[in-house]
Amino acid sequence: MKNLFSPLGKRGRASRANDRGGSLRDKGKKAEAIASYQRAAAIDPTWSAPFYNLGLLYKYESEWQPSLDANLRATELNPGNLEGWWNLGIAATALGKWDVARRAWRAAGLTIPEGEGPIDFPCGFNPIRLDPEEESGTVWAQRLDPARARISSIPLNDYCFGDIVLNDGAAMGYRKLRGQDVPVFNCLGLLVPSPLSTWCIEMELLAEGLPSVFDALGQIASERGLATEDWTSSTPTASEPKPELHRIAIAAGTKGEVNDLLADWDPDARGVRVGAVEMEFSHA
Repeated sequence: MKNLFSPLGKRGRASRANDRGGSLRDKGKKAEAIASYQRAAAIDPTWSAPFYNLGLLYKYESEWQPSLDANLRATELNPGNLEGWWNLGIAATALGKWDVARRAWRAAGLTIPEGEGPIDFPCGFNPIRLDPEEESGTVWAQRLDPARARISSIPLNDYCFGDIVLNDGAAMGYRKLRGQDVPVFNCLGLLVPSPLSTWCIEMELLAEGLPSVFDALGQIASERGLATEDWTSSTPTASEPKPELHRIAIAAGTKGEVNDLLADWDPDARGVRVGAVEMEFSHA
């Protein structure tokens, strides 16, 4: 008769509980899945799999301390699991535990420099999907390290130009950048809100010309640490928009900054009629 309390018997029972946790997770029963993974870990605390699964599930629930604790145990038990180290790095970054994050990224094979505080390890320019359910929520961002990115576009949803966000490590598709495929990463949450808000103005070209008249607006904005973006083709309308009408987004701290920017751009001289300045989103 098999001894259920032998190492082999424990692993078998733990495996069944771990598998049940995966089935419950797939059905959206997250609390039950966590309980099943915890049972698997309690049955066989020397097995890394249930700890890894707990860390992963807690990550997607933004429960960062439990995620960190579970991933720490998973990587102790299985130091060769790169995904576990990566998830540990993400959780540590979310919590601002930079020493743990450095250790995790190095164990994952990255050459992270010595130091204290936030990690200075640029990882390129990538699309970040702010809303996993909406393709229109994908923006470009400068990755500051493996799990942090600063938004370089003006988002359509509840984020701002300059926000520092937490990004996942799994590629969710690819986009072209200078002819090369670059991975798209999901946003896992806001880390540091931008001081800039999002404003929007409807502008009408009064004379024949090209939308390039807006390039000068963007140049002046950039010199002031602000940003502009033409949202005309990005925002839905009840009918086909007229080619002379444009929805221009501006990232600025205050309405006064927007008005000063417009005054220096001098829309009258450029043949542009400017509508009302409307607030779209602010963290303030």
